[in-house]
Amino acid sequence: MSDELQLYAMTCGWLSLPEVALIEGGASEDLRIPVPCYLIVHPRGTALFDSGLGIVCQEQADEYMGDFASLMRVEFLPGEEIRTRLERIDIDAARVDYLINSHLHFDHAGGNEQVSEARLIVQKREWEAAHEPDLIAAIGYKPVDYDLGHELITVEGEHDVFGDGSVTCIPSYGHTPGHQSLRVTLAGGDVILTGDACYLRATLEELRLPPGAAFDRDAMLESLERFRALKARGARIFYGHDPEFWQGVPQAPARIA
Repeated sequence: MSDELQLYAMTCGWLSLPEVALIEGGASEDLRIPVPCYLIVHPRGTALFDSGLGIVCQEQADEYMGDFASLMRVEFLPGEEIRTRLERIDIDAARVDYLINSHLHFDHAGGNEQVSEARLIVQKREWEAAHEPDLIAAIGYKPVDYDLGHELITVEGEHDVFGDGSVTCIPSYGHTPGHQSLRVTLAGGDVILTGDACYLRATLEELRLPPGAAFDRDAMLESLERFRALKARGARIFYGHDPEFWQGVPQAPARIA
């Protein structure tokens, strides 16, 4: 793939919660995890994978989080929101072409309002689940994050974002009904942005799922097996919230090679 394709990683806040909430057999002590977002600059446009936390989490985090406030602590300072992160690499959030949500939880879609003119790419089954009252309550969706009037592209299964195979949404169901990950083909090979389909390195290496955070455990295991197969073929796996892994990920304005 041409080196014209550029991939940037950005930290848009931090969450602290018990490790055991993320992985079976984890410690009861809090683990401080990053909230990642990624920008792809392609010759045919720009695409953002996840938008991070919403600005409301800088101002009224406990009120916004509701019941989740007792489970996790939010660290989200002015300047860490996606709009400002993008400005630092000379990208206007209002001019991003595509916004790809891995899923519609608050730490992945909370910044959608800042990317107001993008076409929103989401799995059809995720969009439908996030508008079903029972599932909104059961899974923890917040429609205020994503029901914002974006031009919508609902996809079923794999979706080639730019039409040349370089940026592809891949289904990775399980964490939520319609979770998707992203395969980005760089000059150095494929990178898989897993989102919450794979929180930590140990999730993949030991197949240790989050105890209560999977909508469909069997589907989540199938997704992990797919990541394992991709890794065996040379793909680099970018774990969704692994703080140790994240320390080695170049942050924008540096590019991921």
